[in-house]
Amino acid sequence: MPESLTAIVDALPYLLGGSLVTISVVAAAMGLGFVVGLPLAVGQVYGGVVVRAIVTVYVWFFRGIPLLVFLFLFYFGFCTTLEIDVSPYVVAVVVLGLISSAYQSQIFRGAILSLPEGQLKAARAIGMSDFQAIGSIVVPQALRLAIPGWSNEYSILLKDSAVTYALGVAEIMARAHFVATRTYQHFPLYLSAGAIFLVLTWLGTKALRLLEDRVRIPGYSPHLS
Repeated sequence: MPESLTAIVDALPYLLGGSLVTISVVAAAMGLGFVVGLPLAVGQVYGGVVVRAIVTVYVWFFRGIPLLVFLFLFYFGFCTTLEIDVSPYVVAVVVLGLISSAYQSQIFRGAILSLPEGQLKAARAIGMSDFQAIGSIVVPQALRLAIPGWSNEYSILLKDSAVTYALGVAEIMARAHFVATRTYQHFPLYLSAGAIFLVLTWLGTKALRLLEDRVRIPGYSPHLS
């Protein structure tokens, strides 16, 4: 058996273990991005001048600085200065989640703005408060429309997660690099890591596409509501 193939076979279980770490980082970051990003989107669309300004600055800040800089700022800067004992994994999730929240907020914002304004006016006409109307009518529809954007965000987060190996997070890229430096089989091992990322990207986007089909209402278009 060729030496390169032997290296791949021997390292594959170790790399697949790293894929579980990668998936957990991406899933947790997307969850954090959702929890933070949805209120940001609602505030940017329906909030007052001050709220909209704060959200705009937040989005600008987290979209304007590279991921690696944020990772170093949080781990070696913020956490070290305040003497906060936190693992690289937690820092990776928080940083990726905050950056994702900025992008997800714009996904949700676009979905909300695509809905007809008449729905909110109709809700007010039947006695619903703005809070009730947004939570019961606007947000559920916007979440359906946001699923294609989530697919893109998932792919971006998955690729960005490879950068977290700079902090020592034992994800796919970190493990491939660890084995490659010891076996000197860099090309086949990095190629294997790339193949795993491709499979994970396909699986994630496929799952979100199935979710989109499941929650789609046949014949419904927000522009016809």
